Amino acid sequence: MAAGAGSSGAAALEGQTMPGASGHGLGEGAPDGFHADDSGVLRVLDAEGGEAERCSSAAPEQTPGVPRYSSDLGISTRGLEHCKTAPVRSNSSNMLIDSDELKISRSKTEKKERLKHDWKLDRLSEHEKKKIMESFVKFQNDGTVEVDVARSVPVASELLELDSVNATSEDVESSASEFVRSIPRLKIAMLVVGTRGDVQPFVAFAKKLQEFGHHVRLATHTNFCSFVKSAGVNFYPLGGDPRILAGYLAKNKGFLISGPAEISIQRKQLKAIIDSLLPACTEPDLDSGAPFRAQAIIANPPAYGHAHVAEALGIPLHIFFTMPWTPTNEFPHPLARVSQSAGYRLSYLVVDLIVWWVIRDLINDFRKKKLKLPPIAYFSTYHGSISHLPTGYMWSPHLVPKPRDWGSLVDVAGFCFLDLGTKYQPPKDFEHWLRHGPMPIYIGFGSMPLEDARKTTDIIMEALKETGQRGIIGRGWGDLGTFQEAPDEVFLIEDCPHDWLFPQCAAVVHHGGAGTTATGVRAGCPTTIIPFFGDQFFWGDRIHEKGLGPSPIPISQLNVEHLSNAIRFMLAPEVKLRVMELANMIVNEDGVRDAVDAFHRHLPPELPIPHTTLDEQPMDPFEWLLTFIKKWCCFPWEL
Repeated sequence: MAAGAGSSGAAALEGQTMPGASGHGLGEGAPDGFHADDSGVLRVLDAEGGEAERCSSAAPEQTPGVPRYSSDLGISTRGLEHCKTAPVRSNSSNMLIDSDELKISRSKTEKKERLKHDWKLDRLSEHEKKKIMESFVKFQNDGTVEVDVARSVPVASELLELDSVNATSEDVESSASEFVRSIPRLKIAMLVVGTRGDVQPFVAFAKKLQEFGHHVRLATHTNFCSFVKSAGVNFYPLGGDPRILAGYLAKNKGFLISGPAEISIQRKQLKAIIDSLLPACTEPDLDSGAPFRAQAIIANPPAYGHAHVAEALGIPLHIFFTMPWTPTNEFPHPLARVSQSAGYRLSYLVVDLIVWWVIRDLINDFRKKKLKLPPIAYFSTYHGSISHLPTGYMWSPHLVPKPRDWGSLVDVAGFCFLDLGTKYQPPKDFEHWLRHGPMPIYIGFGSMPLEDARKTTDIIMEALKETGQRGIIGRGWGDLGTFQEAPDEVFLIEDCPHDWLFPQCAAVVHHGGAGTTATGVRAGCPTTIIPFFGDQFFWGDRIHEKGLGPSPIPISQLNVEHLSNAIRFMLAPEVKLRVMELANMIVNEDGVRDAVDAFHRHLPPELPIPHTTLDEQPMDPFEWLLTFIKKWCCFPWEL
């Protein structure tokens, strides 16, 4: 989970388990040189326990990347019906563009053709590779992880070379075109792993794509079936249970393992997700039986396997996410803590490599048995990095500006709000409570499970009393406030759209999911983040750096004193002024529109059309009606 009301991205570092933990490889005692702190994030250390210096090396020649979209793949390039609009850097809402007005560069989803680099690591046996890794990353019995990069400088150097190969060269034309192009109507599979906070921005994205004439299937966990369908978006189930994933991440700080039993459980979760990706892109609609075969994939990184499905189908893949996953020298990977800037970029490579190492057997099994593709090795065909793929980030550039070393393949589109509050009708008793008193403090942790909900509730109640504030407590998945009677100054709520609720509040305290953070800032609310794991620490740091709230308080350090001080900090007039300045900027953004813009802009000039088979032909209306009746009526149709 991306730690956005849950955390899809944080799962990437599960030492042996879900998402990003396979139960093989790292568990037996792997590499020296990393250390996982109490928050479950990675620290990059040198031999003396300090920051590891970045190893520099010249960029090697690049190996061929993803398959080209051409007849080589057995894919038809016949024309598609075009969607009604395709805005690229334009404010027009109705642009019908003829194809002869189109002039675009080559596909930015392809790695540039270069000669194969002779990786030193590729010349080693699998056993020797494993020994190298075990000297580079080591998981301790207490669940911590240590890394000693200084002892493995050649490996670190090779990783940085690998990064330079994966990154697409910037000598191609900028993709930020100033003209428009005609975009076909596409069947798009959107693969999203995570909790509610991870899924919600993609629902908004999918709705906007549908306005442009695309047919979007949002594939995510069955927990969110009704949520997705209620927004008017086609749903398809992915494997995995986000409650189990969130519980694991919270218990193990997003990184660590607690025992063999959990390894097996989380490994099943990961396998279920991976195995469901291909059907999500190719299987008929579960309700109507209408055929579906994706012509493009949009995915978040924790949907491990997306690149392999795109390779097998020969279709473009676009990454969108709510937390940074592209290497940069400006800040470390959100799942890693690096004390000095020299190790920032390396932290992304280390995280990617750990993720790949622990899921490689599941991925290769998936490639061989499901996709009919050859297996891939550790380094030469390493698929952890997304540096060569079009990538869009769903946060405001006013909160986290686009790093200078991110090229034209990367867009910071803005927050993607669904705005559920426009249709929300609050209970009358809640509405009455809000009207008859000063603006309250909201406190809730969304999808985060709690080890001791009663104790946490007591802390919240006491801090509100000590600061003389009214409070709203959101129950969430952690069952806050369900074990004791609330005083008149506190109101307990089950479920309420944050975009309706937060404008009613003086300040907000939450877990630091990307979506919750965005909604709070847009509402002009000073914010305190209580991170549990993953990118929640990243967002807590960003909020504090901008002066929008106090330093984040890790859930393990939450007490009455810390929370009371945080509430007092948020109520300072100067904090409110800073938040309102940023809120006014965010209100004028349109992250959903810009995300669609980025998706359109990075599509290849010739889109692949899979060969149409008989079972993919549009269904005859009478046949469709007959199929529908057979599905829901109990008649002996088979005579």
